[in-house]
Amino acid sequence: YVPPQVRRAQETLDDKKREELGRLKKMVNGLINRLSEPNLSSISGQMEELYMANSRKDMNDTLTDILMNACVTAVAMPARLMMEHVLLVSILHHNVGIEVGAHFLEAVVKKFDELCKSDAEGKECENLLALIAHLYNFHVVHCLLIFDILKKLVSTFTEKEIELILFLLKNVGFSLRKDDALALKELITEAQRKASTAEKKFQDQTRVRFMLETMLALRNNDMRKIPGYDPEPVERLRKLQRTLVHSSGSGKDTQLRVSLESLLSADQVGRWWIVGSSWSGAPMISDTNSKTQQKLHVGKVSSKIMELARKQRMNTDIRRSIFCVLMTSEDFMDAFEKLLK
Repeated sequence: YVPPQVRRAQETLDDKKREELGRLKKMVNGLINRLSEPNLSSISGQMEELYMANSRKDMNDTLTDILMNACVTAVAMPARLMMEHVLLVSILHHNVGIEVGAHFLEAVVKKFDELCKSDAEGKECENLLALIAHLYNFHVVHCLLIFDILKKLVSTFTEKEIELILFLLKNVGFSLRKDDALALKELITEAQRKASTAEKKFQDQTRVRFMLETMLALRNNDMRKIPGYDPEPVERLRKLQRTLVHSSGSGKDTQLRVSLESLLSADQVGRWWIVGSSWSGAPMISDTNSKTQQKLHVGKVSSKIMELARKQRMNTDIRRSIFCVLMTSEDFMDAFEKLLK
């Protein structure tokens, strides 16, 4: 039972929150609408200020919603516009914190998986795939995810999937070759095998042939064989990214090494790639294990030490045990041995 005065307080609080979120959405929307290459630095700066002034969760939700509405349309988005949007995410990912990129990536991948299963006629799948490809181009996500998506597409291997494979390879093929040539080689072999078994299935053979030619051009590092391939825009924006990222940690260490499976099952097993977001509901942590861990040898310690531990607010068994070990050890070797136990 919630008393009426508390109910009223909650309602006003909800209205206040809704109003605040509406204001925030307007501000972020205004910034995203003005986004272009020349003013990227000022807009990313204003975005960072908004991140400082508002809660991370509200900002992540708002930014992801607005970007998804802007980029995931039924018609193909211009590549340049797509890159600028993703570049903004990557700058915030490096400057504000990795949960920005992680939140956006998870939303994009889940939407992509959902649309792949449905028979949508529009270009939403291509647009989502372009978002993922550019997140990889701008060092938000590791090539592991791209290979997972490619493997998934190759395993289904229908006309729609062939289109998507071609689209992805054209965007990030040469970067994949640089990052993990062996995995790319395995993927190409698998695709060739699939193509040879599925030849009877397709009426239009030219698409499959074109895909295999593209893959061979990738393997032989021959850029001229891929029509319309132009690495220049991505390179230019990468240079811009290097100037706008403050921290020296803009390299590989902020890349999310996360697989497709982990992203899709994040709600069940937690998000290990964001600090503090994994949880004990994860299937790999069995209850029996955690129970035996709790019964650490605290019984052997005097009540005086236990009282001290309580005063120092050591509020879980494991904290108390570590505290007692550190307080009662003979020397560092003894402490080390006990902590290992």
